[in-house]
Amino acid sequence: MRITLLSLLTLCSLIVFGQTNPNNVPTAPPSADQRLYDIANAASVEQLRTDVTRLVGFGTRHTLSDTTSSTRGIGAARRWIFDEFNRIGKDCGGCLEVFFQRNLVKGDPESRIREDTWVVNVVAIQRGTQDPNRIIMMSGDIDSRISDPLNGKDDSPGANDNASGMAGTLEAARILTKYRFPGSIAYVGLSGEEQGLFGGKGLAEYVRENEWELLGVLNNDMIGNITGVDGVTDNTSFRIFSEPYYPDDANDERKNIYRRFFGGEVDGPSRQLARYVHRLTKQYTTNLNPMMVYRLDRFGRGGHHRPFNDAGFPGIRIMETHENYTQQHQDLRTEDGIYYGDRLEHVNFPYAAKLTGVNSIVLAGLAAAPPPPPLVMIGGTVRPSARLKWEAPETKTPIAGYYVHYRLTTEPQWTHKRFVPADQMSYTFTNIVVDNYFFGVSTVGEDGNESYVVFPSTLIPRGTK
Repeated sequence: MRITLLSLLTLCSLIVFGQTNPNNVPTAPPSADQRLYDIANAASVEQLRTDVTRLVGFGTRHTLSDTTSSTRGIGAARRWIFDEFNRIGKDCGGCLEVFFQRNLVKGDPESRIREDTWVVNVVAIQRGTQDPNRIIMMSGDIDSRISDPLNGKDDSPGANDNASGMAGTLEAARILTKYRFPGSIAYVGLSGEEQGLFGGKGLAEYVRENEWELLGVLNNDMIGNITGVDGVTDNTSFRIFSEPYYPDDANDERKNIYRRFFGGEVDGPSRQLARYVHRLTKQYTTNLNPMMVYRLDRFGRGGHHRPFNDAGFPGIRIMETHENYTQQHQDLRTEDGIYYGDRLEHVNFPYAAKLTGVNSIVLAGLAAAPPPPPLVMIGGTVRPSARLKWEAPETKTPIAGYYVHYRLTTEPQWTHKRFVPADQMSYTFTNIVVDNYFFGVSTVGEDGNESYVVFPSTLIPRGTK
C-alpha cells in the first residue's frame, strides 16, 4: 500500500485532535459554550444607571404607596417595568410574553399590610425553542421602604434595595433576548417583599397551579453596594445564599433517615444551584470571586427566594458581599455625621454590571442545557466500588450524555467528573469506596452546557442491573 506524506499528516492530525477513537472511549461534548464569555461582559453600566435612576424617580415604591399616579408610587413603577419589558420584546420581534400576576393579600392589623391589598408582580417569559415549559427565573424586587415599614407616603428611593436587582433583571432580558435557547427564561419584578415576601408567595402559587417546570430562582436583592458598614470596600466578590434542602424534608422521616446514614445535608437542589452559579462564575468571568454562604439568607433575615423554596423549588439569593445598613430601610437624614438613606449615589454600577453578567450566564447555561435527571440512585455498601444509576429527563433538547461527579465529603465543590454517553444510564466507580465521597449526576447537551448536579435520593434496588 502506498502511503503519501499528505495521508500520513492527515492520519496524525486525526489522532492528535481526537477524531479517531480506537478504544471506543466516549467523547465528551465541548467544555465551554463560547457565547457565555460574551454574555458575561455584555451588561451596560450606563443602562443600569438609567434604569435605577428611573426607579428612584418614582419617589417611593412602597407596596402601600399610590397605585394610580403616572409619576409616583408602586403603580407607576410596575407599569414602567411592564412597558420596558414590552420594549425589549419588541426589539426581539415579540419574543417576550409580558403580563401582570396579581394576588390579593388580606389585611391583618398585626401585619405590615393592614388592609386588603393587591400585590402585583411583572413577569416576562422568553419561551424556549424545544422545552418551553422548562423555566429558569431571575427576579428583582420592585418595592422599597424606609424606617417605618407601614410608611407608603414619604420618599423611599430604594436605589440599591432593590432598584439594583430590578435593573439587573431588565438588563439580563436585553442581553439574552438576542439569543435563542431550548428552555425558557422568566424575568420577574416581585412586589410586597418588604411587607412579608407576598409577591414571591403569590407567584410561587401561580407557578404550581400552572405546572411550570421551574428549574430554579435567582433572587437578586442588592447587587450594587461595594462599601460595607464594616469599612471594607470590595468590588471583586459576591455572596450566594442557599439552604441545604427543602423545608418539607425536615418533617419527612424517610428522608431524615436517609440523610443521617448516607449524607446529603448540604446537597439539596438549592445548594446544587448555588454550586452551579459558583462554577460558571469561575469559568466565564474574570476578577470575580463567588462566596457560597451555607444559609437560607442573612442571619435572621429573609428574601424572595424563600417562598419558592417553601413551595418545593430550588432558589438562591445573589447579592453583594458587604452590606451597609445605614443605607437600608432608613429615613433620609443626616445624623451624627452619618448620611442615612438608600440613595442613588451609593450604587456602584460597574459592580452591578458584573453581577448582572453572572445572572445572565447562569440563565443562559441552564436554558441551553437539557434538564437534570429526575432521579439518581446509589449503591456500594461494603463493596470496593460505588455505583450510580439514574433516569433520563423528559426533554426535546438533545442530550449528549451525563457527567458523574464526585468529591470528598469535606469538599464544598464538585472536584471530579466523568462523561457517560446518553445511552448509558449507570456508572460504576471501581476501587472507590463509597464511604469517603459524595456523588451526583448532571445532564449535558451537545453544546457542552450542563444542568446542575442531582444528588442521589435513594438506594439502587437489589437485583437491579
